[in-house]
Amino acid sequence: MGFGNVIKKTYRATRDYFAGEKIVFLPRFGRVGEYSKLKFFADLRAATNVTLLALPQAIAYAAIAGLDVIYGVVSAAVAAIIAPFFASSRYNVLGPTNATAFMLFSFFAVNPAMQSRISDLLPLLVFIVAIASMLGALLKVADLLQYVSRSVLVGYMAGAAVLIIGNQLKPLLGLQDFVKPEDSATFFGLVGALGRSIAQTHWVPVLIGAVTLAIYYGFKRWKKNWPAFSIALLLGSVIFGPLIHFGIGNFEGQETFRTFGFRELIPNLPNVFHSGIFNDISALLGLGLAIAFLASLENTLMAKSIASQTGDRMDVNQDMLSVGFSNLGSALAGGMPASGSLTRSILNFNSGAATKASAVYTGIFTLGLVILIAWSGESGLDIIDYIPKAALAVLVIAISFTLFNLKQIRICLHSTFDDAVVIIVTFISTLLAPLHVAIFIGVAISITLFLRKASKPYLKEYEFNDVGELREKEGKNARPIPAISIVHVEGDLFFGASELFRTQIQRTAVDPAIKVIILRLKNARHLDATSVMALEDLVHFMRRKGLFLLISGASKDVYKVLKRSGILEMLQEGADRTQGESNIFLAMPSNPNISTRDALRRAQQLLGTKQADVRIFYDPNQS
Repeated sequence: MGFGNVIKKTYRATRDYFAGEKIVFLPRFGRVGEYSKLKFFADLRAATNVTLLALPQAIAYAAIAGLDVIYGVVSAAVAAIIAPFFASSRYNVLGPTNATAFMLFSFFAVNPAMQSRISDLLPLLVFIVAIASMLGALLKVADLLQYVSRSVLVGYMAGAAVLIIGNQLKPLLGLQDFVKPEDSATFFGLVGALGRSIAQTHWVPVLIGAVTLAIYYGFKRWKKNWPAFSIALLLGSVIFGPLIHFGIGNFEGQETFRTFGFRELIPNLPNVFHSGIFNDISALLGLGLAIAFLASLENTLMAKSIASQTGDRMDVNQDMLSVGFSNLGSALAGGMPASGSLTRSILNFNSGAATKASAVYTGIFTLGLVILIAWSGESGLDIIDYIPKAALAVLVIAISFTLFNLKQIRICLHSTFDDAVVIIVTFISTLLAPLHVAIFIGVAISITLFLRKASKPYLKEYEFNDVGELREKEGKNARPIPAISIVHVEGDLFFGASELFRTQIQRTAVDPAIKVIILRLKNARHLDATSVMALEDLVHFMRRKGLFLLISGASKDVYKVLKRSGILEMLQEGADRTQGESNIFLAMPSNPNISTRDALRRAQQLLGTKQADVRIFYDPNQS
């Protein structure tokens, strides 16, 4: 068998596996014949606009993460090229983002010992992000993101914005040498360090920032459709870059970025064979999972935001797969973590992109500029050396203010008490804890509050009226058969609800008049091991008191859980199956009340009574 055949078989097996999971491996862009010249130029125009934003943003996010420029621009190029081959959305443009970049900075700030090894550890970290995202897609983890309150992301973004702004004040005020990296990881440490060193502020970087900021807001007001961020950074570099580069007057010694060469473009592949690899994986695993989670959450929200305007169908797990493969490419190419960029994706959509190819063109254009920068480094032009850190810092601060979505913050604070708790706790967590911890604190609070609501099953006692209709028992009316209680259970009976379910039924069983309880499980859902064990405890409790427990209206899913768990046999104890007796009665779709009638007859048999025949009235139009 030739090598080519092995590759083909491996590809087909991989494709079939993904298809079995309802996730498409390498989705089609569409038929080549349908890709018209009109679509090509639309994609080309959109890609040009996005590239003008993508490159300077990549430089900015690398600066936020405390990395060299090359990590950001490589990630922006590679992720944009790879993502469309796996994504469901037409407009997604992946690359480095604000939130993930600062999470990276936050981690290394509180682990200064690992800072010196960042060039070795970063490829491994991005590789972990890739694997976590791909596994998450296969396990349908993206479907679970709907259970994470939007308030978590709003609170996290607001907190991250505060930290980003605070950290960018260091180059803007010329205080890099006076604030230690470990002081920058949390808000209060940063505020304290800035307060102690504020007297050392230098006027030159402040001037550079002020002029650049004026250019930025000037273009935003004058030419709203122009890339104000890119133009301001370009003009700020043109004005002040030569003054710094040639050491003119007080501009001498001001910090700029460093241009890279072709040698630095050679990727530093993840080293998975050295002796301390498992220690490194252990140290980076939490951060990798946090970045993978945040990247997928950002990508999902971005895709949903655009899909709400276009009407496109989207698959969140497919898009999570695109995050995984983008990060795999970034890890192999030597870039930083990639995520879905809302600003670049919205710009791609607003620029009239027609197909996924626009994102690929964006990546190719960005890659071309990366090669141009590397060439300038080799030829001595060093174009990145002309970008003042103060100019980029003030622009990062300006765009960080956009992370404070006041409308969304107001909605979260005023909609419900739970939403207010989630956004406040998440925001405070970002100020007190490293960001890769803070995001999970917010998620934990969100899920806890959700489970608190979802874990309250609806239990109501039922009775038959004079014409045989099954209805809720009203007030303290006497039961038609005093010794029998029919309890309707509705809702989820998963682990969070099991204890409440058990205690409420036990409370009903305390009534000395009751001898038989019929659990009507017609609308009960999601039984699990915990709820089965709670049911087992309930059966034991009732039998010790000489009481009987019957089940009616059980769905096939409920029946399967009871049978597989082994509790079905215990429930059937005392019933002579050879005589057609049973203690569990399955739901009948044709008449959902039949099972309750049969359970009631079984209860009468257990009580040794022949009291009035049970009539069942069922009107399908009322169900």
